[in-house]
Amino acid sequence: MIPAAFEYLCPAGVEEAVRMLALGGAKAQVLAGGQSLLPMMRLRQATPALVVDLGRVPQLCGVREEARSLHIGAMTTHHDVLHSALVRRHAPLLAAATETVGDPAVRHRGTLGGALAHADPASDLPAVVLALDGELMAEGPRGLRAIPAAEFFVGRLRTALEPGELLVGIRVPKLGAGWGFHYEKFRHSAQASAVVSVAVAVRREASGIAEARIALANMGTTPLRAPAAEAALVGADATVAFVARAAEAAADGTSPASGPGITREYRTHLARVLTRRGVLAAAGLGADGTSPVHERSFRIR
Repeated sequence: MIPAAFEYLCPAGVEEAVRMLALGGAKAQVLAGGQSLLPMMRLRQATPALVVDLGRVPQLCGVREEARSLHIGAMTTHHDVLHSALVRRHAPLLAAATETVGDPAVRHRGTLGGALAHADPASDLPAVVLALDGELMAEGPRGLRAIPAAEFFVGRLRTALEPGELLVGIRVPKLGAGWGFHYEKFRHSAQASAVVSVAVAVRREASGIAEARIALANMGTTPLRAPAAEAALVGADATVAFVARAAEAAADGTSPASGPGITREYRTHLARVLTRRGVLAAAGLGADGTSPVHERSFRIR
């Protein structure tokens, strides 16, 4: 199909982009990588009166290191996130999940900020930023503000961004020694959205788990943490049986949707299974208690 008529503006800086968004009001849409917005416009699921293209705003690109965190520009492509030495060193969970996004063509065009602002509950990266306790930096008519990831996603395709605000960057804490990470994703085909995915970060101390962070995608209208499973994992020896029992609580408090061939019970089962796998891998435990080899498992030493 052909998109509805719209006005197109291409700012050269953030301040100019904010002014342009104000012109369009509620009918303005930001174009980042275009991997979500353009298909929706072709199907007329989105009919913005004004499209503000951020493709020529260089200060929104790149990864820089801060004292305790990484700052990633909203227009940084998935390809550049995946191949950033800083991301792979300090936020390997983000790199692992980004590797599963689309295909190389999508990763060269799609952006981290675009994926987060789109707020699809089946998307990979919102759950990862939630698991990492990230912050999203928004700039608008009233200036710059930081929004915790736990407050940013407010519904399906809805965020806490106010009218006229622009997502300009993402800040993720640098996690130190002892942390392990893993990303588990189940989908029916390489190009399909995740039926369920799980982002896991755990910190080991001696033989036990001192801290656990688990975030689920596609188990509700927003990405969700799994607080019952996180709490159940802390403070005891990290054995395979113990992790399996804790993972049974992963879906507590969730409200997964049903669809053709995919029931709520199916998603609930997947959440528990993927959480168990993710925690075992992040903690350095195989199904038999040995250290597994998995392409999306990482440890910081």
